[in-house]
Amino acid sequence: MYLRRDIEKVLLKAAESFQVITLFGSRQVGKTTTVDYLFGNGFDFVTLDDSDELALAHNNPKAFFESHPWPLMIDEVQKAPGILNEIKRIVDEQRRIWMKNGEQRRLMFVLTGSNQFELQEGVSESLAGRTAVINMSGFTQMEKRGIEGSLFEVDFEESLKKQQTYPDFYKSSIAIFEDIFQGSMPDVCTGESERNPYYKAYVDTYIEKDVRKLISASSELQFRRFIEILALRTAQELVYSDISKDLGINVETCKRWISILQTSGVIYLLQPYMSNMSKRIIKAPKLYFMDTGLCAYLCKWPSAEMLKDGVMNGAFFETYVVSEVIKSFLNNGVDPAEYLYFYRDIDKKEVDILLVKDGALYPVEIKKGVSPTKPTKNFSVLEKYKMPIKRGMVIDNTDAVRAINDNAFCFPVSLLGV
Repeated sequence: MYLRRDIEKVLLKAAESFQVITLFGSRQVGKTTTVDYLFGNGFDFVTLDDSDELALAHNNPKAFFESHPWPLMIDEVQKAPGILNEIKRIVDEQRRIWMKNGEQRRLMFVLTGSNQFELQEGVSESLAGRTAVINMSGFTQMEKRGIEGSLFEVDFEESLKKQQTYPDFYKSSIAIFEDIFQGSMPDVCTGESERNPYYKAYVDTYIEKDVRKLISASSELQFRRFIEILALRTAQELVYSDISKDLGINVETCKRWISILQTSGVIYLLQPYMSNMSKRIIKAPKLYFMDTGLCAYLCKWPSAEMLKDGVMNGAFFETYVVSEVIKSFLNNGVDPAEYLYFYRDIDKKEVDILLVKDGALYPVEIKKGVSPTKPTKNFSVLEKYKMPIKRGMVIDNTDAVRAINDNAFCFPVSLLGV
């Protein structure tokens, strides 16, 4: 069963302007399924998971494309980055033919990859101006429901309209944590795979196929422990020295491994807002897992109910909200790093999400329960930036959009993404 994905509109738009689409995302988020749904009728398909195809692509790219002419979808393209130059040659040659004959350019190649770490330099050098680079993540809560999502915004009037459109979207706290525990991987969400065996196989496959050649063979067990340690730190500031000390590795290795996880879409680093930089502002990013199900598996939480009542419930609720917000940007082809930040200073005054848009600040607080009547006391710390501070949002498990005061309003987590 195919569930429609919000990223489809971005892919179709890119197909109107580019000869190549490069779709990145962590393993098994649905990249191949989605591009096959959109372009499968007119495109041939080849995967470089096939050892014979991979050998041909490595050893003789020209012969590879003679065997597989365009229009073509290539899966796991990061395994043979050398074919990018041949794709460039084919695209440029075809462009000249189209220009000579006055024909309109069209999409020729769709490339999918689960490890941008290996490919980003090759794509930027070989296919600059020829490819749209798009990032894809797991399901949003709205995609699970079959509802088309929208770009995250902080707007009281628009939020009221959303509530009127979807008046019965409230979820109990346990239902929210069941979503958190389940995660966002399509195979788990659609019931194709059982959760625990799936995530075990996912971690094994990720390390064996995406990480092994980026780290020494002797470090595989250590890397697995590294991911588990990071999972326990989701929604916390990233302090490399602390992680290095806990694991017994040097800081440079820690930074490299973080970069691998980040570029392969497993984690996201939310940066602090640094405009008019002050020594009082915390400069470390906050770390979030993009799939809360994977994070809960790595932390060894046995059930949604135990997670809801456990010591990490606040961290997981925050991770869930932040990942949903990030996905909404990715699904609309917008780089979240250009708009989303957080604020924290040495006095521990914090704003969980800071949306910076059109020269104004939109503060967002995240509360795992139903928020108190005055939860926005930290919004005033933003006045130092001398920028307009718009009415802020408190995302919690309330059952309705409602005003708190002139400075903030409550927004149900169950409506997030609609």
